[in-house]
Amino acid sequence: MQYYGNLALREERKKADTAPRRQPNQAPRKHRRSIPVGEKLLYLLTVMVLVAVACLVVYRYAALYQLNREIQTISNQYDQAVEESKELQREVIKLKDPANIEKRALELGLVPLNEQPITLSPSGGRTATASKP
Repeated sequence: MQYYGNLALREERKKADTAPRRQPNQAPRKHRRSIPVGEKLLYLLTVMVLVAVACLVVYRYAALYQLNREIQTISNQYDQAVEESKELQREVIKLKDPANIEKRALELGLVPLNEQPITLSPSGGRTATASKP
């Protein structure tokens, strides 16, 4: 590159020429400023607070999940009890039917009275008599 006397375009000297020489096997050392102890403690405290808040949130979420599972279980048990109650109510209605009662009585060997009343013996005994079966 030609300069024609303009110093503003002159190449800068390489800084490697002015830098101290080091051994060829030696890695370059970077000098970094360390963090002060107070700032380290502040960072540690901040991390501990964040971990504690995260643990609290997870614990509360787990408690809500467990409570929700209990609600679902109780709700399922309630639904089953309602269904069983309805089934038993239908069975009670079926068993209260007079035609059904008469049919079951005949199956068990009972004999209808044919609308003749039951009379007690005049002697005051415990036996009852009925006319023709």
